[in-house]
Amino acid sequence: MSLSDQTIHIGLVLFPTYQLLDAAGPVDYINNHSKKYVGLLNLPELAAKAPTINWYYIAENLNHVYASSGPGQVPTHTFSRPPAHLDYLIVPGPDPAIRLSYECTRFFQTQFPKLKGLLTVCTGSIALAQTGILDGHKVCSNKWVLRELAKAGSLRKEVTWIGDRRWIVDGKIWSGAGITAGIDLAAEFARAHFDPELVEIVKALSEETPKPDRPDDWAKLLDGIELN
Repeated sequence: MSLSDQTIHIGLVLFPTYQLLDAAGPVDYINNHSKKYVGLLNLPELAAKAPTINWYYIAENLNHVYASSGPGQVPTHTFSRPPAHLDYLIVPGPDPAIRLSYECTRFFQTQFPKLKGLLTVCTGSIALAQTGILDGHKVCSNKWVLRELAKAGSLRKEVTWIGDRRWIVDGKIWSGAGITAGIDLAAEFARAHFDPELVEIVKALSEETPKPDRPDDWAKLLDGIELN
């Protein structure tokens, strides 16, 4: 599905102490394909193929949210008062022990049927599993955390946890494994949705060679561990 020369609306969920690179990597990489960013390159023909991307930052309330590092992020919307329209959501990984509030759970359960896609990175999938929206899907997550939760018998059984992929796409669930896998997931999202010439220019500008879903060098972390 090409998103070239369209307007798309993407929300970033801000959990307390979320991993900064989980969010910053995919957001920045995807945004590099936007009409606004490409317009800075003085390439009008390429800019004509680029989408307009509107970003929204969604949290429990409008107070600053602090990631694992860096300055506070100012939300634009809350779970109880979300944007009027969202096409995609990006969910970076929080502390895997986080318990989602009623408002947060309701937000995901209400928004998911209307989304074109949901991208989750690292332990974002562990948090989302609480809502039930991942049930029946194949999903990646941080392998170190998967290993520990599997040993404790704490993984949600209704989710098919995948331990030998760097990222995986199952329906409209796009999930990345450990922290840096979010950039590879974003690159695959770009490949699937944006103009091929635009995608190649962005890879060159970013000096990025995206890693495929497999083989995954870090699958070894789950050797001998039964996830499902």
